[in-house]
Amino acid sequence: MKKLKITFNSPVVLGFIFISFGVLLLGYLTAGMTNQLLFMTYHSALTDPFTYVRFFTHVLGHSGWEHYIGNAAYILLLGPMLEEKYGSKRILQVILITAVVTGLVNYLLFWNVALCGASGVVFAFILLTSFTSFKNGEIPLTFILVAIIFIGQQVYEGLFLQDNISNLSHVLGGVIGAIVGYRLNKK
Repeated sequence: MKKLKITFNSPVVLGFIFISFGVLLLGYLTAGMTNQLLFMTYHSALTDPFTYVRFFTHVLGHSGWEHYIGNAAYILLLGPMLEEKYGSKRILQVILITAVVTGLVNYLLFWNVALCGASGVVFAFILLTSFTSFKNGEIPLTFILVAIIFIGQQVYEGLFLQDNISNLSHVLGGVIGAIVGYRLNKK
């Protein structure tokens, strides 16, 4: 009988999840002070160097255990397949692009709203996943359905619900995933 071993099969995704978990624990230990300082983006002075750091790091912070688990489950489900198909470097680029776009849009449009969490990354991964079987000159029906269901739900909730969820970040993440998926697969 062959011995089973645990492999570190998806370094970017696993690193992201472990770092996010550490940030969550640190947030609990500091009563949210570390989240406010480093892991959520909000309208702060452009002279504050942490403003620019937070444009990237806000995706690592989460408001609580349920928020973290919800994002981590999707990232762990979708991320390894994407990292295997597109490579670690590309997946890291998707995470960083999603972070900076959602951070900047939140900073520019929502002056009184703090943003944290990896939901934008989750939606980027969801839409990127729907492109895994893309062929030049074709649009997968799965992509159309995923876009309608996930992005449609976010637009609806953004217009009709008041729930402290940044639906625009979800939509932006989905758009980023769709653009990256199309560009990576059209060749």
